[in-house]
Amino acid sequence: MSPRLFAGSESVGADRAPSLVAIGNFDGVHRGHQAVIAAALREAEERALRPLIVTFHPHPSEVLGRGALPALTSIERKVRLLLRAGDPLSVVVEPFTIELSRSDPEQFAQRILRERLDARVVIVGDNFRFGRGRSGDLKTLQTLGRDLGFAAHAEPLVGDDEGLFSSTRIREALRGGELARAELCLGRPHSIAGMVARGDGRGRTIAVPTANLAGVSEALPPHGVYACLVDREDEHGRGAAAGLGVMNLGVRPTLQAGFSAEVHLLDFDADLYGAKLRVHLIERLREERRFPDLNALKAQIAADISQARARLSDKTPDPAAEGAWF
Repeated sequence: MSPRLFAGSESVGADRAPSLVAIGNFDGVHRGHQAVIAAALREAEERALRPLIVTFHPHPSEVLGRGALPALTSIERKVRLLLRAGDPLSVVVEPFTIELSRSDPEQFAQRILRERLDARVVIVGDNFRFGRGRSGDLKTLQTLGRDLGFAAHAEPLVGDDEGLFSSTRIREALRGGELARAELCLGRPHSIAGMVARGDGRGRTIAVPTANLAGVSEALPPHGVYACLVDREDEHGRGAAAGLGVMNLGVRPTLQAGFSAEVHLLDFDADLYGAKLRVHLIERLREERRFPDLNALKAQIAADISQARARLSDKTPDPAAEGAWF
């Protein structure tokens, strides 16, 4: 485990130091989150405090049976994106449990923020709630902080002419297949990831082998065909650019093969079974539709590949991604 990543506040232990703590779900690590983190880093430097991000896993709604929405980022992806903010920053992934949800605001502030993390400044969102029955809010935190030795404040949210950057706004864009609008809020393309599992092999019968992704947990856009960029990730979530691709999301009506999330990597011929791939969705090329026969399907796939090549020809890996596309 990275020394900058802690599996729960209890594990900070001997690494405990006077800290500035930013708390949030940070789903998507979008541009609004990035602005909060940048401000936290500046304030931590000014106050000579250690910057910590505290996020929770699983999502509280999932644990409490409120039906959590599909995440924009898996916990592994979220941590990788948060850590990119800079070397001084560390991330604490606090296990969210029924016991934690039942703790009083005073217990949370005393045990986690003061005792385990030595918080001197705590930054939260305007709508932050904590403690049993979501009874604590920013004012509660500020009152507790005066007794426990930390200050608390909310960092102003940022946005553009369309409104504030938010996970809700990104999900709405994805539901409409508007990948460019989602990318505008995220600061990078939306991506999904899964392990390559054996499919029915039908792609090879039409000379278009595909990697079928199992275990995809991130939010999906509408069924259709997408131009994409593909990373291969190791067991630590580090990615390396694997190439350009065309992804099909849907039920494959021509082949009557059922739902799949499958990607064809262009100019790639290697065994990927068991590998983890991250697919960055760049543009929706077309909707999913049924073709009269396999020849018509093959002709359309060839056109999709040609269109994807043209759309992706100017793409280069992001230097901040350390060898991955994004």
